[in-house]
Amino acid sequence: MAIDKKFIDQFINVTSKAALASSYLVGKKDKIAADKAAVDSMRKELNKINIKGKIVIGEGELDEAPMLYIGETLGTGNGPEIDIAVDPLEGTNFAANNLPGALSVIAISEKNNLFKAPETYMEKISTKVNEKNVVDLDYTVKQNISNLSDYLNKNPENLTACILNRPRHKEIMEELKKLKVNLKLIEDGDVSGALLVTEEKYNVDIFLGIGGGPEGVLSAAALDTYNCNFQGRFLFKTDDDKLRAKQMGIKELNKKYELNEIVSGDTIFCATGITSGDLVSGIKIKDNEFISETLVTHKHSDLRKVIKLKQNL
Repeated sequence: MAIDKKFIDQFINVTSKAALASSYLVGKKDKIAADKAAVDSMRKELNKINIKGKIVIGEGELDEAPMLYIGETLGTGNGPEIDIAVDPLEGTNFAANNLPGALSVIAISEKNNLFKAPETYMEKISTKVNEKNVVDLDYTVKQNISNLSDYLNKNPENLTACILNRPRHKEIMEELKKLKVNLKLIEDGDVSGALLVTEEKYNVDIFLGIGGGPEGVLSAAALDTYNCNFQGRFLFKTDDDKLRAKQMGIKELNKKYELNEIVSGDTIFCATGITSGDLVSGIKIKDNEFISETLVTHKHSDLRKVIKLKQNL
């Protein structure tokens, strides 16, 4: 069953208003306040929509930040049952320090069609190539680059890999440098990093490394509409993490998940820029109006575009 197209504009409004709320705190060096502003706005706008919504991917457990918590119900209670994944402020440090790439992100699906991911790390990989056995989490970095080079008919030195700039990725980065692959290092925000493989204009051939599990599910919702490849495997550091995963229904803790196991059925994904980045421009305020840019996808109608809106404050 498809999600009614009428909801597209309503969810664009949710992320646009959350981005606007957060934009007032850009550069104020307070990521908690910037996050809370986005959360409060998102909750308020979601509660106006005629849905029986339930948060299946929330935010904030690790940061003890203000949360739209897992299991929270939203909407008027009239309308379809909808699963909601949120990251009201993706890139809290970007917003706090006025750096490029802060986003307000939401993904929705019909009930039980979004994977319930715990707030833990996930090993992930995404590419535009959707053929089996080209790029795989189980392959070495060298094998993946070799296969991708052959498939795309490009030399490794003409490939670009996007990766979070973290000490945990030291070995991967050294291996990529050895293979002469170009690196695009990002400091935060691995939803947008994973989405850079979607279009040629971003000049990224592969995204890989370890990032947030919830962000992996959000990325997968958009990547599905672009017909891209995504795989994820959760990494659990503590027994508490494992217990929480089991309580959420995850039985195989070491399983490699394919995209269609993370997201199924119809989806809507919206990512509105708070500060300007690779995907979309940030919020601009002029006189009594604000301009927002939102990357929106809707699987059923094959919609994938950036929508620019001018609204009254």
